[in-house]
Amino acid sequence: METIEKNLVPESKRSGFLPRHVGKAFFFFENAVYDWMGQLCPEYQGGYWQFYELSSGGFFMAFDSEQPLKVTFPQNYFEEMMTPEAASIAANLFALNSLCWKTESQQLIDAYYALRDFAASHQEGAKILRVID
Repeated sequence: METIEKNLVPESKRSGFLPRHVGKAFFFFENAVYDWMGQLCPEYQGGYWQFYELSSGGFFMAFDSEQPLKVTFPQNYFEEMMTPEAASIAANLFALNSLCWKTESQQLIDAYYALRDFAASHQEGAKILRVID
């Protein structure tokens, strides 16, 4: 299995990042990620986010913090401490899933699966997959 690499999007290319990946739904997607992060991590109060592109064609936004977050999702009895990046990946997957159902866009479906594959290989992959299950 080929390793999926993540690449930080440089500051100069941030403005086109979301429109390139989710099209006209970029505003909905960005707000959905923030909303999911707030639902999953009650202590999350906003902050700076980094943007990453994956060598597999996927992408994600990651909350830029060093502090672990308590992630809870009562619907599947999940409660664990996670790194901000892992919690962010879960929030992105929830937001992408929602957007896929609304738009039925093959591009977004492919992006969801690319991110899920990256999540599975992530250091906290088991936790990410459990929270989204």
